[in-house]
Amino acid sequence: MNTANSLKGRAALVTGGGQGLGRAIALGLGDAGASVAICGRSFDPLRATLDDLHRRNVDAMAVTCDVSNPEDVDRMRRELEAWHDSISILVNNAGIPGPTANLVELEPDDWDAVMATNVRGVYLCCRAFLPAMLERHDGDIINIASVSGKRPLPRRTPYCASKMAVIGLTTTLAMEVGPAGVRVNTVSPGPLRGDRMTGVFQRDAAASGTTVEEAERRFVSRGALGRLLEEEEIVDSVLAVLAMRGLTGADLDISGGMVAR
Repeated sequence: MNTANSLKGRAALVTGGGQGLGRAIALGLGDAGASVAICGRSFDPLRATLDDLHRRNVDAMAVTCDVSNPEDVDRMRRELEAWHDSISILVNNAGIPGPTANLVELEPDDWDAVMATNVRGVYLCCRAFLPAMLERHDGDIINIASVSGKRPLPRRTPYCASKMAVIGLTTTLAMEVGPAGVRVNTVSPGPLRGDRMTGVFQRDAAASGTTVEEAERRFVSRGALGRLLEEEEIVDSVLAVLAMRGLTGADLDISGGMVAR
């Protein structure tokens, strides 16, 4: 896919853009010609990604923000409005994996922490940046969900519930704002190679009494491809969604075949 300058003239915000998949998406959007803002709770990871964007001659900005805090999100919106006329691409990527434990062992605070970032954060960012998109009759929101919102994953109930909630939010919001020309879609990755999934495998191994290698093998064997996915495969999917102007209310499954329907 030749994406060079395909997003020229557009400004994007990637939440959780300082590391991991968020960082990869931010760099991919920048390489496609977009101006890119990134946010996260800590500035140090943001600084490294911001430097990478600037080295690629991307117009970029970094803002600290807790996406579960409405005052923080509103402050971020004002700062970004001062940086760029409008955010026309919002990628809600910020999320936390939450605990690995049976539901009866979970504390309410653990459950609430996952929902606050993974669901409330998506709602608050959509609520903050949608009005300008609706006024312009154009815009794209891409919510990063997960294959774990669509199939059972034992000992991960808060995470799975949060990602299913994101898919439901997306399909309903797409119907609300579609008449105004705003598109809302989800991308649902499967297991990605990287530190986050390594941590998940480590916690699952500890909870189930197996090795980390066995926990990984058991997880990836559920998919047709039988392997971990690469971040760049998800970046390509995000760019593909942005290229399909007639796509809205869709859930793009990039799970290596973990869900077949």
